[in-house]
Amino acid sequence: MKFFIDTANLAQIKEAHEMGVLDGVTTNPSLMAKEGITGHDNIINHYKAICEITDGDVSAEVIATTYDEIVAEGLALAKLHERIVVKVPMIKDGIKAIKYFTSKGIKTNCTLVFSAGQALLAAKAGATYVSPFVGRLDDVSTDGIQLIEDIRLIFDNYGYETQILAASVRHPMHIIQCAKIGSDVITGPLSAIAALLKHPLTDTGLAQFLADYQKGANKA
Repeated sequence: MKFFIDTANLAQIKEAHEMGVLDGVTTNPSLMAKEGITGHDNIINHYKAICEITDGDVSAEVIATTYDEIVAEGLALAKLHERIVVKVPMIKDGIKAIKYFTSKGIKTNCTLVFSAGQALLAAKAGATYVSPFVGRLDDVSTDGIQLIEDIRLIFDNYGYETQILAASVRHPMHIIQCAKIGSDVITGPLSAIAALLKHPLTDTGLAQFLADYQKGANKA
């Protein structure tokens, strides 16, 4: 399973990359704004900076919501760097645009997916990735992990190559559950990925090993 980090924070992207587990980056206008990145030129330059850090795909989201504008904006984003994946919303014109981008060999990520039917449409249009939002579904008392399982079943039934990118992943159990079900990718904050490192028995075991070593060193 691939690990993407969902942020526009360059320091966190670098930290995840240096950890050796980063496979790509997803971001969106909200995450850009959170880092104080506003204005077209600044956002474009920030995407370029992200692409220089990671070796994997970088999802860059279009703001447009009509077919012609999505295509124009997506083509411009795709030209920024070979690692750019055009992130398109799950709307009718978005699906049409994904079909167009696919015909041109441009990678796409269909975002804001909340149902298996939406994921199926994105796959049929040829999306590289489909992004069901696990955490946001949990927020409204709907099982986000079950949606991942449903999409996995449908894609496997028909051999769709579209990768399931579990988005809005918020904690380590989301990651483990997605891995068990067979999600191709997860994207979430660095804190959720780093939390996989933690276990109290690891901490106490390491403390004991170091204490025993020090006893031996003192005797020597």
